[in-house]
Amino acid sequence: MAETEIVVVGAGGRMGRMLVQAIHARQDTRLVAASEHSDSPFVGQDAGELAGVGALGVEISGDAASLFRPGRVVIDFTLPGATLAHLELAKKSGSPMVIGTTGLDAAGREAIRQAAQLIPIVFAPNFSVGVNLMFRLAAEAAKALGESVDIEIIEAHHRHKVDAPSGTALGLGESIAKALDRNLQDVAVYGREGHTGARERQTIGFATVRGGDIVGDHTALFAGDGERLEITHRASSRMTFAQGAVRAAVWVSGKKAGLYDMGDILGFEKNRG
Repeated sequence: MAETEIVVVGAGGRMGRMLVQAIHARQDTRLVAASEHSDSPFVGQDAGELAGVGALGVEISGDAASLFRPGRVVIDFTLPGATLAHLELAKKSGSPMVIGTTGLDAAGREAIRQAAQLIPIVFAPNFSVGVNLMFRLAAEAAKALGESVDIEIIEAHHRHKVDAPSGTALGLGESIAKALDRNLQDVAVYGREGHTGARERQTIGFATVRGGDIVGDHTALFAGDGERLEITHRASSRMTFAQGAVRAAVWVSGKKAGLYDMGDILGFEKNRG
């Protein structure tokens, strides 16, 4: 069985360590390189030992540029600035990328779209299979319920998360808005305070909770007169995201240049909405 060679950038972080564990657990993947920012205390350590799976002989480097090579898939769950720098390295080397970084602005997302003309990229707000199924179910619910309900998205994460709403919540909102032929930027309401007036039916509301060690909870609420429908996903471990990302890395290896998402990997038909 041919092994997919994977590079993990940000290997010292919580998600980076999970990715190393997920790669090590599979028979068809191999961690060939890992990096951290140059002043990280993890530089020089064995990535496997840091992740708790034992020595892998892969030393965490402080120079990501030396690790990007053709044929290696790079998994990036870092920060927007770092991801865009890694994107430039991937373009030069021809390395496929799997990007799970959240908090990217419109310019950052456009940079990814442009890069995907040169290299294959899987970019998703969430790599959980369950969450991506939730996107599909929420879109179908929105199409079925149409203009008869108010739609709210509620999300909760741990106290350390630095962006809000979560990328998953925004992805959920995008799926629902597309199904209803709405532009999320035009209809999203990200907070309510004071005298707000009556709710407008066309809007899609977002509510954010931060606290404790919550891995990630997301609910799409469709509230009508006399009934409501709730579609909820709760993550209890980051490992589900890591496993999905590694699955994406195996899938994208050898693919032609293009921008892909988890729907492509799971074989979902493109949303007709």
